[in-house]
Amino acid sequence: MSRLPAALVALALLAPATSRADIYQFTDKDGVIHFTSTPPGGVGARLVVRGGGNGSGVRPGVVPYMPQDRDVGRFTRYDDWIHQAATLYQIPEALVRAVIKVESDYDPRAVSVSGARGLMQLMPDTATSLSVKDIDDPRENIFGGVRLLRILANTFNGDLDLTVAAYNAGPDSVMKYGGIPPYQQTRDYVVKVTGYYRRFRSTPDVAAAALGAL
Repeated sequence: MSRLPAALVALALLAPATSRADIYQFTDKDGVIHFTSTPPGGVGARLVVRGGGNGSGVRPGVVPYMPQDRDVGRFTRYDDWIHQAATLYQIPEALVRAVIKVESDYDPRAVSVSGARGLMQLMPDTATSLSVKDIDDPRENIFGGVRLLRILANTFNGDLDLTVAAYNAGPDSVMKYGGIPPYQQTRDYVVKVTGYYRRFRSTPDVAAAALGAL
C-alpha cells in the first residue's frame, strides 16, 4: 500500500477543493489534529474546506474549456511552483504532476462542466472562501490544489489511492464506502493518476512521462 509523507506543520492545512464535502479541522485534548466531514460539537472545530459538488451537467453560467495546449514545453513550464508547493506541503512532486496531467493536461485555461478551473481544477466558491485571489493564476491554482492533497493525505492516513479518490469524488464518498467509491469515473481517475505518479517518479524526463500513453 502506497503512503504519502505526513504533514510537518499544521499551518499547511488549508485547502481549496474539488471535493463535494465540507471538511472540518479540530485538535483533541492530546494535541492531535483531526479532519472530519461531520461538524463535531464542543471541540472548537473550524471549516477548512468548503465542498463544491461536481454536477453531471453543465452548471449555469459555466463555459467549459477543454485542454488545448499542445506545446510540449507546458510540462516543465510550472516546475518552480510545483517544487515550491510540494516542498511546503510535503506532497511528492510526482503526485502533483500526475494530478495536473489528469485534471487539465497542463493547460491552465481548462474549465470543467461543473466550473472547476485551472491546472488542478479548483472550484471557484471553495477557492474564494480560502483566499485564493485568482483561481486562474497557475501559481495560486497549484498551491491551492497541493494544499487540498495535503489535507486529504492527512485525512486518509497517507493512503495514496484513497487520497487520489477523495480528490476526485470527495472524502465523504471514500468514507461512505470505506475505500475507493464504486464509481467508474473515480476508479478510472485513480488508475490514471497513480499510473502517472509512478511514471513521473521513475524518470527525470517529465515530458516523456507525460506524453506516454497509460
